[in-house]
Amino acid sequence: MKAYRAAILRFADDHAAVYEEDGLLVVAPDAIGRQRVEAVGPWRELAPQYAHLKVAHLPGRILAPGFVDMHIHCPQVDVIGSPADGLLPWLENYTFPQESRFADPAHAAEVAAFFLDELARNGVTTALAFATSHPASVNALFEAAEARSLRLITGKCLMDRHSPDGVRDETEQSLIDTEALIQRWHGQGRLGYAITPRFAPSCSDAQLRGAGELAAKYSDVWVQSHVAENHDEIAWVRSLYPKARSYLAVYERFGLLRPRSIYAHCIHFDDVDRALMRASGAAAAISPTSNLFLGSGFFDYEGADRVGFAYGLASDVGGGTSFSPFHTMLAAYYVGREGHSKTGLSLKPQQLWWQHTAGAAEALGLGGVVGNLLPGCEADFVVLNPAATPLLARKTAQANSLDELLFAMIVLGDDRLIERTVVSQALAALPTMKPIQDLPT
Repeated sequence: MKAYRAAILRFADDHAAVYEEDGLLVVAPDAIGRQRVEAVGPWRELAPQYAHLKVAHLPGRILAPGFVDMHIHCPQVDVIGSPADGLLPWLENYTFPQESRFADPAHAAEVAAFFLDELARNGVTTALAFATSHPASVNALFEAAEARSLRLITGKCLMDRHSPDGVRDETEQSLIDTEALIQRWHGQGRLGYAITPRFAPSCSDAQLRGAGELAAKYSDVWVQSHVAENHDEIAWVRSLYPKARSYLAVYERFGLLRPRSIYAHCIHFDDVDRALMRASGAAAAISPTSNLFLGSGFFDYEGADRVGFAYGLASDVGGGTSFSPFHTMLAAYYVGREGHSKTGLSLKPQQLWWQHTAGAAEALGLGGVVGNLLPGCEADFVVLNPAATPLLARKTAQANSLDELLFAMIVLGDDRLIERTVVSQALAALPTMKPIQDLPT
């Protein structure tokens, strides 16, 4: 059992932030040794109950839930920051050539290790990630995540058409490989499998049908893909499926809309699409830095909330321009404010933070497991230093409310704000992180 005294940020059932300026977080192993939150609350109330514990006191620091990234591409680590004229040219010129390199297990392992360390450095403790079409890329990512005790969901990309040599797979073998990977990795430790059609244009009807059959057979695995991101992409889908009511309806046709189905972007939706998301239990992975970078459009928060389907935030590296959840939350604020193509909203700081923690966890079907610091949650958290830079220190010192404090960190924060990332069940500090006892006070 371990105890930490610091300011603590967590979220109530109504999505509101709960903030203790002087709080106590107690974690303890469960029956299988996984660290979970035992107790959390005001120091003055909990301290007598846990007076027997040695307490790590972190004055000036904030303990917050580890961030949850709902959509990110491991093999695009070396694609981030590449110029492009839009989604499809970016895929052709940068993404596919890089992904072809993952046929080499050694390359896949090296990138996987770097990728996961970069997530941890930025405070991300749960991620739904794309691998490539090569089984070696999936094995490498799972092996690296298992070694770090991370909660990671990933899967082999399915792409048997309209894809170049080196990344295109074979229909029957791709489905055999997918099922074998499910059986090997899903539910092992903190790992989960996601059936991963890249997007409808890259998959034949036979491949999509097979993916839907696997989704029905293994009902607790995830499904992940892309939908309604870009006008050119949508026109392409319309030409391939002229009888489909919409891009989203293509996935419905093949049994790929259900709880634990996560679709990146979901920008160009109408209310029928939104209602289909709600009815099916699928969720949107909002990817604002990617959408701004590629000029794809703006997620309609008002439409999503009015109809009522689940969503959370995602970096979408490498179309996305940063691993940092702070950059993603700030971009989401910009996207919400845009009022020319949709209704503009001013998203509140607490809501932005919720979208990247507890909200994202709920959208993944992991509410109460990760993304929050409530009793029973896995003990994934970050140690934040709101004085990490001179400007941050100056601004956060003037905060007169929780919203002002959170927004200052969203606007001015980056990886320097993350002083340490703590992962449930991890045996040692992650490579780039300082041990708790070595943190400055």
